[in-house]
Amino acid sequence: MLTSARLALADIVSPAFRSVMLRSLGLTALLLLGLWVGLTMLVSWAVDFGSYPWLDTMINLFAGLAFLVGLAFLVMPVTALFAGLYSDQVASAVEDTHYSFDPPGRDLPVGEAIGDAAGFAVVAVIVNLIALLLLLVPVVNLVAFLVGNGYLLGREFFNAAARRYLSREDARAARQAHSGKIFLCGLLIAAFGAVPVVNLFTPMFATSFMVHIYKRMIRPVPPEWTDFDL
Repeated sequence: MLTSARLALADIVSPAFRSVMLRSLGLTALLLLGLWVGLTMLVSWAVDFGSYPWLDTMINLFAGLAFLVGLAFLVMPVTALFAGLYSDQVASAVEDTHYSFDPPGRDLPVGEAIGDAAGFAVVAVIVNLIALLLLLVPVVNLVAFLVGNGYLLGREFFNAAARRYLSREDARAARQAHSGKIFLCGLLIAAFGAVPVVNLFTPMFATSFMVHIYKRMIRPVPPEWTDFDL
């Protein structure tokens, strides 16, 4: 698992991934910035104490900071949503770079990939909102964030990788057969996603990571490939 994580870290900064990384980061930053500006403007419009402008300023500042903290919990689902647009490109780059001897996977239909990403983003929003509600409960909030996101991220990113090679049913069976291993991988992804700024790279890291996990640890290796460092 750690070898796969190391390879994924090297992948996301390599030239083959650079254009996808820039597009994904740009879209994510624009959406998060738009949400923050929109919410702070809504508060500024709704709150007006007339003769107490200093109170308006304080409330606007507090609201801006509160929304900034809140959006930090939404980085994961927002980046996951955009990752659905580029996951096949990332997976293909991993295959070309590390597994050219292996038959390539197949890209999912665009509509299916976007639908899966949207469904995952909705569930991730719910999980992270629960973690946000627990923000003032020490330790519990961190455990809720890591466990909730660990399960979701491990499940969804493994499915995205495995379905390049397997049917939906076979991918689900593979996930269930290796559920403990995949949950640990999800925890590692969630820990990566808990680091500010670095978490913007989470979908690319997670996609590359899970392709390596599938290739190196889960899919059966034909005898003629046993000489390769899998």
